[in-house]
Amino acid sequence: MKQDTTPLPAFIVIGAAKAATTWIANQLRARPDIFIPGPEPHYFSSEFDRGEAWYRAWFADAQPGQIVSEKSADYLAHPDAPHRMAAMLPGIRLLVQLRNPVERAYSDYCMYFRRGTVDGDIAKWLGSPDHDYPRFLMDGLYHQHIQRFLEYYPREMMDIVFYEDIRSQPDAVLDRVYRFLDLPELEEEISLVERANVKNAPMLPLALRKGLAPAKGMVAPLRSKPWFKAIHGALSKEVSYPPLPDGLRQRLIDFYAHDVEQLEKLVGRDLSSWRQG
Repeated sequence: MKQDTTPLPAFIVIGAAKAATTWIANQLRARPDIFIPGPEPHYFSSEFDRGEAWYRAWFADAQPGQIVSEKSADYLAHPDAPHRMAAMLPGIRLLVQLRNPVERAYSDYCMYFRRGTVDGDIAKWLGSPDHDYPRFLMDGLYHQHIQRFLEYYPREMMDIVFYEDIRSQPDAVLDRVYRFLDLPELEEEISLVERANVKNAPMLPLALRKGLAPAKGMVAPLRSKPWFKAIHGALSKEVSYPPLPDGLRQRLIDFYAHDVEQLEKLVGRDLSSWRQG
């Protein structure tokens, strides 16, 4: 039987979700020496049953000499991802991105609210993990999740990047990531890819989106038409998100307090700003 020679990732962006993982993937994807597929494979989390051949197919379009990678932001918090990944890719490097867990939880909730998946009862969704989307709370227990990966990968094979640093000094963050991945300097400098603020982008009202859902496949080819864009723009509105009440914010700070303390020791960084209301 002929062995599949499709390259596998040399490094993976594993999350956390809502911590600018798309931004970092876009910066790396812009380099000619790196291949990262556009969508997230989620192989080591929700799609593992599809098998190795399915996973390898994601990288079939990589050009000779390109370094292969992928980004699936749910890997960090998934309990099975570390041992599954280590079994197939024991020598890879891991890029971890972290954000104030309270802000991450709220941003994650807003994403699902924007989609119409959850309602405006924010205390219900962020006050407890006992519902269909425990990820809102549980994905922010970073130290707990990182420890699972450290059972299989040495600390020096993991680079931990902070969302706050991306906002304040993106160039310095990228330089650090390039050094961690042992990437060479490029002959031509690549401009930073701007972060897309999807949260504030206007969209069709929820009721209209649900009504049009059955016709999504038929509508898709029309999206590039000027008249379609004009109608879509006229009907779209900026989404109004439920605010995060001070009392609920403090409950979230308390929920994450111990994990944040442990994370500080692991990364050697003062994270006291994460414990402030």
